[in-house]
Amino acid sequence: MLLRQMKYFVSVVKNNSFSEAAEECYISQSAVSQQIQALEADLGVQLLIRENRRFSLTPAGEYFYRQSVQLLDETDRMRRETIRIAGKNQQILRIGYPRTYGAYELQQAAASFAKLYPELELTIVNGNHEELYDLIRRDEADLVFNDQRRAFSELYVNFPVFTAFTYAELSAESPLAALPSVTFEELRRVPCVLVSSHGQRETEQDYYQNILGFSGSFLFADNLEDARVMVAANRGFLPIESVPGMSQVGTTIRRIPILQDGKQIERRYCAFWKKERDSRQIQTFADLLKKSFAD
Repeated sequence: MLLRQMKYFVSVVKNNSFSEAAEECYISQSAVSQQIQALEADLGVQLLIRENRRFSLTPAGEYFYRQSVQLLDETDRMRRETIRIAGKNQQILRIGYPRTYGAYELQQAAASFAKLYPELELTIVNGNHEELYDLIRRDEADLVFNDQRRAFSELYVNFPVFTAFTYAELSAESPLAALPSVTFEELRRVPCVLVSSHGQRETEQDYYQNILGFSGSFLFADNLEDARVMVAANRGFLPIESVPGMSQVGTTIRRIPILQDGKQIERRYCAFWKKERDSRQIQTFADLLKKSFAD
């Protein structure tokens, strides 16, 4: 019970919100509050100072939070390693890919891979950039297909797959949709729709504001389909990366290039995996993925 209460406590502090912690932990807000109160009662100390709908940490709460983060991380590592040892004879390849990616080329690579290794099971997960980074860092994925936002690390195989070009998907009813291209300055009065989990919204917004330079407001969707519904309803624009010549998204949405300093914004996508986990199967999947974009 203590580990579960620690998880709830860490989620509340990390999100600075009981409601977001409840959503992240898949329980009700009242249950989270009750578990934190029970935790404080068991410890015999106050961890949070509650003020109306806000809270702050007591000195004891700050210490308990730091130690809980470390302990939960170590517990999770121990759990993963135990599962890995128990299932070491199972043939599974775990692949991660971005939430905003349509997955057509990934499907092609998966189909070709299955013909070469019919005995090996593929499991596929998606996430935002940081979520994918965490998956590979924590050994919860064998290979992730992700955009490059960091300098290459010596701990990983950094396998370039393709260069993507950034587009804005806009409602066909938007005046901007008639333009041959747009800039973030021209888009700043139109909300930017980002596909992100609740825990990664701040990180994604920071990237588009401070790295790419978008200065407007933001809306969020949980998946690509929901984001495109919002775009079709003319609620905002969706920044998306794709290869040149990719077909338009139906008749209600127009995809046009986003320019920066007169050039279309480019993003490099790579396959990443840990060097210590390198294998012929992982290399084969990366090669097939790269080939699917070249075809």
